[in-house]
Amino acid sequence: MMTIIEDTWVKVEGINTHLFTAGEEGETVVLLHGGGTDSAWLSWQPVILALSPRFRVIAPDLPGYGKSDTPQISYTLDTYIDFVKRLLDQLGVARATLAGVSMGGGIAIGFTLAYPERVQRLVPVDTYGIQRRYPGGLWGYILVRMEWLNRFSWWLLGRSRALTRASLQQIFYDPGVLPDDLVNEVYEEIRRPKAGVAFRSFQKHEVLKNGLRTVFLDRLGEIEAETLFIHGENDRLVPLECAREAHARLPGSRLEIIPACGHWPQREKPQDFNRILLNFLESN
Repeated sequence: MMTIIEDTWVKVEGINTHLFTAGEEGETVVLLHGGGTDSAWLSWQPVILALSPRFRVIAPDLPGYGKSDTPQISYTLDTYIDFVKRLLDQLGVARATLAGVSMGGGIAIGFTLAYPERVQRLVPVDTYGIQRRYPGGLWGYILVRMEWLNRFSWWLLGRSRALTRASLQQIFYDPGVLPDDLVNEVYEEIRRPKAGVAFRSFQKHEVLKNGLRTVFLDRLGEIEAETLFIHGENDRLVPLECAREAHARLPGSRLEIIPACGHWPQREKPQDFNRILLNFLESN
């Protein structure tokens, strides 16, 4: 049977929110994309197709990303955790499995800690919230606060597909497997009006002189939901040792490492990623 992905909208506390839904049976799986240049479609399109025959799938564009509104607010992790709660309330979803990549993983972990009764299972993917320091250390902190440079960088990326490709190659382990259609999709996302506004706000809040504001490592033991960490072996942004420590701090959790893979495993190794995720979701 052909998978039908519904392209739809919902208003959440006045924010016009774009989302993709697919599937009508089984548990609800909510897919949360990452920061930077990302959206529900960019991160999760292959996963939505793989999950929808067996699960109800919801993949929103978070505020400030994709087609959703970019309101003039402070984009913090707490902002997004609260947004996910309100979105699920609006959709009538009382309990769901949460899977999130990078920033989306941090949102999923934070949501699970805040609302444990609403999370069936948890899947953080190359997740934010498990490392103590921002890549680049103090220099990274300084760069995040150079607003003019950040704005110029986004402008420059939006003028060149070659630069967009070079940027994506930093999060892939093997640049040779980076498909042209994905580069084109990311390029179009960069050119979206207000692209980068939400992520720059998020970075300013999270990146501190002495490390990162949000580090969940000491609280992971509070999580009771069945948890699977998925991590690219060669992730340059969130090193593998961070995932190993997170796994060790959450008794009963699982860690699946995808070899020869960077920070975006569901796009770099979609078949491996989907097999691992489906095996986990179908295990009970």
